[in-house]
Amino acid sequence: MPVLLEAAKTQDLVTLIPWTFIAQICNLFIQIFLIKKFLFKPIREILDKRRAKADADITEANKAKEEAEAIKLEYEQNMLEAREKANNILADAQKTATVKSEEIIREANQTAIALKAKAEKDIEQEKRKAVNEIKDEIGSMAMEIAGKVIEREISEEDHSKLIDEFIEKVGEE
Repeated sequence: MPVLLEAAKTQDLVTLIPWTFIAQICNLFIQIFLIKKFLFKPIREILDKRRAKADADITEANKAKEEAEAIKLEYEQNMLEAREKANNILADAQKTATVKSEEIIREANQTAIALKAKAEKDIEQEKRKAVNEIKDEIGSMAMEIAGKVIEREISEEDHSKLIDEFIEKVGEE
């Protein structure tokens, strides 16, 4: 009998009681409703918020990337313009320096020509002055010699002495 009792208990566990079954099914639906309402709905809202935030972050990142590319493009354009301006300034400076150096050389040549002409004029004037002074000296010496010649009769020897004296005086002066 103990085996029968155990079999009956086992059978009681396996048998289906309709009101218990309906209560269990209702309990299951209530649990599903509560889980859906209080667990799945908030989780779904959190996931939707995360998805929206991720989409907004991606959109913002793309916008920042586009702005950075625009700034980079503008920077590169400004660098090209700056290089071009620097090259123009350098070319202008070289042209100005070339013109200035040619002008300085031209002025130096003109100054040199003017100085040379002045020096030649001064030399010519000094030459004429020296020639005139020599002529005056020669004239006064000739007068002196003539005076000496008149004072005495000149022999051949005296004549050559006078000429030598004259040459020495001219050489000294």
